[in-house]
Amino acid sequence: MRINPADEAIIAITNAGREYLKELYSILKKAGFQQIRILPNISQIVDSDAHLIQTRSLDMQDLLGRNPVTIKLKQSLSYLRGKRVLVTGAGGSIGSELCRQLLSGGASRLYLFGHGENSIYQIDRELKLLQEEGVGEKAALVPVIGDLKDRDYVNYILENLKADIIFHTAAYKHVPMLEENPVAAIENNVFGTENLIQAAVRNGIKRFVHITTDKAVEPVSVYGASKYICEKMVLSRSVQTDKNNPNFMVVRFGNVLGSRGSIVPLFQQQIEKGGPVTVTHPDIRRWFMTISEACSLVLQAGGVGENGNLYLLDMGEPVRIRDLAEQMIRFNGYEPETEIKIVYTGLRSGERMDEPLWSSDEEPCETEYSRILRVNRKTALPVDLNVLLNDLRPICRFDPEKPKLYRDAVKLRNILSECNILK
Repeated sequence: MRINPADEAIIAITNAGREYLKELYSILKKAGFQQIRILPNISQIVDSDAHLIQTRSLDMQDLLGRNPVTIKLKQSLSYLRGKRVLVTGAGGSIGSELCRQLLSGGASRLYLFGHGENSIYQIDRELKLLQEEGVGEKAALVPVIGDLKDRDYVNYILENLKADIIFHTAAYKHVPMLEENPVAAIENNVFGTENLIQAAVRNGIKRFVHITTDKAVEPVSVYGASKYICEKMVLSRSVQTDKNNPNFMVVRFGNVLGSRGSIVPLFQQQIEKGGPVTVTHPDIRRWFMTISEACSLVLQAGGVGENGNLYLLDMGEPVRIRDLAEQMIRFNGYEPETEIKIVYTGLRSGERMDEPLWSSDEEPCETEYSRILRVNRKTALPVDLNVLLNDLRPICRFDPEKPKLYRDAVKLRNILSECNILK
């Protein structure tokens, strides 16, 4: 068969496993197809009803890791029917994928909250186009531009939007960058989350699902410490006995393939420039799952999860970053080391060789739901949250009675270390 360079192949096997996809990809490339597209992962399809508009270019994410769990998305999202759902960080990698899948939940309104005008504009346009082409249901889409650090605004928004459910994904996430800007990490992640929690309680939010990371486990970075504190803040609200108290829960998982600022797009850029591909250490490992699978499990956990629980997504086996780099180089048609070099740069500030998924005083337990674990804590929190937040507050927000503390990064690190949060 003679292939025109303009021709493209579409893989319409929605339940194809990783090895089979690799074989198909190899066959299609050898046949001369330059453009190879694929229908969305099975976790993104409602009742096996895929739409052509959902096709996207096959990329490295489709060929890495394990086969994603099959989730009956429409059934899992039944708890959202008729509800008003707010997603913070809706323009980010996790937030935007949650929004795509939420189209199938039957929510009456979907609020797209974020402080980045362009990213919110893009996800709003994408979701509307999907709806126009018959994907999902006709939820009203409402883009909302705002900053979680603005306490009055956050309360105003929740008071007026009358949301029922919040998926909180917004956070500063880049570890080395936040090591250089530690006050910004605490100001945005911790106090932004505090504002959202307080507004949720005040305005009768029924369900609050907080997204967290393995870097919150025995943290060695300020980013990890900020997420550790956020986990504790969210879970601490669940001890209240007020019947109107929201149903608070936390969902923790490791890295997702292809998220903004992650190594997959970085490696791709380096390969396209001809290398070298930079890896911090030849034996460093990380946990990975695809964004679509992580979001499907988050949405399922949000429905079946119980108040006050921390849930952990089963991440499978950790991946050695050197192996990932080599696979990506070969995916792009080159041979590692001979055509594209791999250079080892050393661990950066706030990084460690391996990221644990739970701490020594936590115990993961199976649930009846595939790849969703519940984490039980064996000991009490080592720090009084109210005292900790009050100590950190004048560093992040100017207090005329304590002006010298404002933006004092050294004092901030000392507080986190003295509380035995930052290792």
